[in-house]
Order: sequence, then C-alpha cells, then structure tokens
Amino acid sequence: MGWASFAAIVEYAAHPPRLRCSGDEDRTTQARRRQALVRAMKAQTDIAVDLAELAWADVSLMLDFVTLARRLRVQGLTLSLRNPQPQIAALLELVGLDRVAGVEIERSEAVLV
Repeated sequence: MGWASFAAIVEYAAHPPRLRCSGDEDRTTQARRRQALVRAMKAQTDIAVDLAELAWADVSLMLDFVTLARRLRVQGLTLSLRNPQPQIAALLELVGLDRVAGVEIERSEAVLV
C-alpha cells in the first residue's frame, strides 16, 4: 500500500500524501509521531488524515493537527480529518478543530447518525 512507517501509531504515505492514525495516541507517543508529521508538512499538497482506526487520543494529538493545519494554510492547503470514531469526533469538536481555518472533518456514513 506504500505506507512508510515512522511510528507504530501514526504513519505517513507519500502517494497520495496522507497520515493514518491508529490505536491510542497521547503525550507519551508524541515523539514517535513527529517524523511522520514533519514529512506531511513538507508535502506541498493537501493532507488527508485517516482516523478510522484511532481509538483514543488526548489533546497533544489535536495540537499537532492544529500546527499542521496552520502550516498547510499558509501555503493555501487544507487538512482533512477523515472517518473519526464518535469519541474522536467529539474530541475534535471539543478542542475546536472543526472551527480552525483550513481544517475539514469528514465523517463516514457509518458514523453519521
């Protein structure tokens, strides 16, 4: 599938540029996701983040998404957060990511109720 793994939980694929998050993400795993996020920032194109397999996250991951979105927005690009589980969608809204310019949250049909 072309995934270059830089951390057990966050992976970056270059074609098309996207991140995939899975498992549990928190401050203790922050350093392990850094390299994947840096590669995403250098992509020079819109970035999609697949959240379908992310079971739990804390605010540190949300702040990383804000940082990534802001850097992309400077280049006129967007960050799409796709298919979050209900608990992750609630966290995205709680921290206000749904209101950050340049961020789109795309829910799957299965999550929409």
